[in-house]
Amino acid sequence: MTDEFSIESLRAGAIAGVVEADLDRKMALARETHRLWHGRALSLRSPLDPPLPARPGRPAKPDLVAPNKMKKRSLHTVHGRIALLHAICHIELNAVDLALDIVARFADQPVPRSFFDGWMLVAFEEAKHFLMVRDRLRQLGADYGDLPAHDGLWEAAHSTRNSLTARLAVVPLILEARGLDVTPSMRDTLRELGDEDSAKVFDVIYEDEKGHVAVGAKWFRFLCAREKKDPAAAFQSLVRENFRGGLKAPFNDLARAAAGLTPSFYRTLSPLGNA
Repeated sequence: MTDEFSIESLRAGAIAGVVEADLDRKMALARETHRLWHGRALSLRSPLDPPLPARPGRPAKPDLVAPNKMKKRSLHTVHGRIALLHAICHIELNAVDLALDIVARFADQPVPRSFFDGWMLVAFEEAKHFLMVRDRLRQLGADYGDLPAHDGLWEAAHSTRNSLTARLAVVPLILEARGLDVTPSMRDTLRELGDEDSAKVFDVIYEDEKGHVAVGAKWFRFLCAREKKDPAAAFQSLVRENFRGGLKAPFNDLARAAAGLTPSFYRTLSPLGNA
């Protein structure tokens, strides 16, 4: 695996994963770079590292459309469950690239090595999620790319490309935290409908995502402390500058708080206030 990929540094491995359009190789690169970094077999970066692309590598399918063009389907049908799993698969693919991008893009930042430990674990687990959801899609006679998907997630990466604190505020503390709000109800509905295999996939995703939000909250608080900023106030300012639209209630306050994201961060950003 190492010889096949020739990973020379952590940043080079992360960039190779972002660039890769073949999704099997992308997931393998994420997992192998994590293994080598965790085993302390890689330097952080090298002058020979390739440039980071503006967009991640992608296969020809799925077609990308505006979020408001996505059709809503009932989970009471197999087609509806396939549509849900396809949407989650697309989210997990973007999550892999977002985790690799934060490692590669901010490898020159003065942060502890454990910062990169955390984000490479996130990349590894997001790759695991993508493969699990794709396997479940295939069990249902479908595959990733069969349906359209939207491009809103990568827009968040682009808008925060020049600021680590903004990236942490928007990606883990808004986008991933949203998963803590909505995943339990989707999982429970699937279980009630008798789709236990899909529900078990959502169980794994939900438990891992708690840790991903915690990684984001930990390092956001770290950076705010170093800059002597109130983290809740800094979060609200960064969200208003870098994220379009308010935060949607209801919130999973218990799971968010356990990850270090307390209501003082996000309640005032919701149109429903304390809903």
